[in-house]
Amino acid sequence: MAAGDAGSLKRKFRMTPIRRVGDRLVRGLVRFGLIRDTYMLTTLGRKTGQPRSNPVVLVERDHHRWLVAPYGSVSWVLNARAAGRVTVQRRGHTWECAIRELRDASEAAPILKQYLALTGPPRAYFDANKHDPVEKFEAEAMLHPVFELTDIK
Repeated sequence: MAAGDAGSLKRKFRMTPIRRVGDRLVRGLVRFGLIRDTYMLTTLGRKTGQPRSNPVVLVERDHHRWLVAPYGSVSWVLNARAAGRVTVQRRGHTWECAIRELRDASEAAPILKQYLALTGPPRAYFDANKHDPVEKFEAEAMLHPVFELTDIK
C-alpha cells in the first residue's frame, strides 16, 4: 500500500469546540512567530472555494520543507490534494507552494520520525514513537500523508 492510502489510525481525529478555540488561539501566536516550527496553512475549500486555515508543523530536512498530516486524510489534506497547492504563513511572510505527496513509504518514514521529534499532541495518533527506528514509521506512512512543499515563484 502506498503512503497516504486509507487505513486505520490509532485514534480518530475529531474537531471539538475546545479544539476550535485552541486553534484560534494558536493562529494568533503563529502569525507572530511565537510557536517554534509552527505555521499557518491555508487551503481553498474543494467545494466552497473559501480559504481554510489550520496551524501545522513543518519539517525541514535536506533543504526541503515537508508538511505532515498527523490526523490522516482530514479536510485540509483533501483540499490540498484537490488544489495541488497551499499557502504557508509565519511572522508576516507568506509563501505559495506547490505540493507533491510522497507515495513511497520508505521516503515518507524519515520525515514522519522527524515530525514526531518536533511536535507534541499529535503523537497520540501514531503507533510509532520518536525513539523507534525509521522502519517502524513505514507502516505509519500509509496513515499520515506527507507532502513536499516547493515555493511557487
